[in-house]
Amino acid sequence: MSSTPPTGPASFDDEDYPAYTMGRAAEMLGTTPGFLRSLDEAKLITPQRSEGGHRRYSRYQLRLAARARELVDQGTALDAACRIIILEDQLAEALRINEQRREQD
Repeated sequence: MSSTPPTGPASFDDEDYPAYTMGRAAEMLGTTPGFLRSLDEAKLITPQRSEGGHRRYSRYQLRLAARARELVDQGTALDAACRIIILEDQLAEALRINEQRREQD
């Protein structure tokens, strides 16, 4: 990702654009800001910071946070949930890369 996030209409389509404040992200996920902070502490997601130092989340990060909440709600410990999500994400990326390579051959 570039150091300067896109602005304007193009940023609406960028799933890595930090468009959501902590409050809005927590509201969308039906969770608390503390839960989002715990995901940051667990190193599952690292939100960008606004000029004022406030956390800003992307759609991609919100998908990971939603998956974490789902696992925690099912009784999975937070650290285990984060590890599961990281592994799921790595697998999805590997499958995507393999598919691209198959298409190139």
